[in-house]
Amino acid sequence: MNKVLEGYLYAPTHEWAKVEGTTATFGITEFAQSQLGTVVFVDLPERGTKLIQGQEFGAVESVKAASDLISPLSGTVLAVNEELVGDPEGINRDAFASWLVKVDLSKPSEAAHLLSAEQYRLISK
Repeated sequence: MNKVLEGYLYAPTHEWAKVEGTTATFGITEFAQSQLGTVVFVDLPERGTKLIQGQEFGAVESVKAASDLISPLSGTVLAVNEELVGDPEGINRDAFASWLVKVDLSKPSEAAHLLSAEQYRLISK
């Protein structure tokens, strides 16, 4: 059973967002990392990059496949998890602790279009 945490929002493309005020942290779900297998490379945007909900903002590569990262919400990148560049397998160890980027949200109302934990569980079986 894939871990799906309460208090997070989920995109149908298997990214998660933890929203705190006008800031959000993004990552990929445990389901996504389990489908990818061993993650060997993470391509993340630079600080200051503008992200648009539903558009690509990077990629995760594994021994089996590469997968685009789709932004769950719009905003400007405040921080990038540099630890993942040197240790991309951190995503496999804990997909929720291994966040990708922190974003200053430009349209917080977009969160209404994401899935709750309960809704995401139904599509990630």
